Amino acid sequence: MTTITCKVSEKLNAQLEALARRRRTSKSAILREALEHKTRTSSRAAAHSAYDRVKHLCGTLRGPKDLSTNPRHMKGFGE
Repeated sequence: MTTITCKVSEKLNAQLEALARRRRTSKSAILREALEHKTRTSSRAAAHSAYDRVKHLCGTLRGPKDLSTNPRHMKGFGE
């Protein structure tokens, strides 16, 4: 296993130590779990397209689907 060193604030270290005591595990195990979770969720989020992020909104609006097909909506455009 590779070793990584990082600096954390005293407050964060105290919170991490308290959590490790409550869970009866090491600080390293908690940090590994947190990093694994973060990298899993970040890679899933990055794989989504803009459409994937808004497809649940499709069909929720009323009105003409394409304003450019009606000359009335295009009146004065480009003048």
